[in-house]
Amino acid sequence: MPNLMSRQTVIKIGVDALNEAGTDLICKVCIMNGGSCCNGCHFLANGIGCEKRNTSCTAWLCGFLKYLLYATGLLKEWDDFWRQVPGQSFREDFTPEFFFVDKQLQMQSIRNLSEALATDLDEIATKHIAIGFIITLREKIDKNIDRLNDCKHDPKKQIKIERNIKVLSSPFLRFQKELREYHLNNSNT
Repeated sequence: MPNLMSRQTVIKIGVDALNEAGTDLICKVCIMNGGSCCNGCHFLANGIGCEKRNTSCTAWLCGFLKYLLYATGLLKEWDDFWRQVPGQSFREDFTPEFFFVDKQLQMQSIRNLSEALATDLDEIATKHIAIGFIITLREKIDKNIDRLNDCKHDPKKQIKIERNIKVLSSPFLRFQKELREYHLNNSNT
């Protein structure tokens, strides 16, 4: 049965899910290495941060956060929830104050995975002195996951793209270890 939700409630649900998942740990490493999903946004105030969070920005995931949810099998859950929210546009929000959603967001606790990925990213950034290496890696992962979603009906392309994602994520050793444990624990439930 559809539930009536407010725009602010949906934003809070998204922010809370990201915080609980530990994405702040990954964002911190990315930002320290010159990355920001908010560069150029007119709602970003120097020294304050975002002054007007909206549904579009809350729903959007960078390559690392998208990879985190992809690897844990939670990306579809995230996408299915946000697909219900009307009025999203690039950094703009035309979402009505109230609207109906059929599906709630069901996320699992994955903060330990975020912590492992953040540690891996920090180590990679230290080892690779090339300016922007982390940002380039983030963009490549993002592009491949998006391409994977675009070729759902082409198994050969899917296999190739999944292989690319595996190669790009191969330096995430701590994350891979935690991910194996995560999948093992969740296969028993």
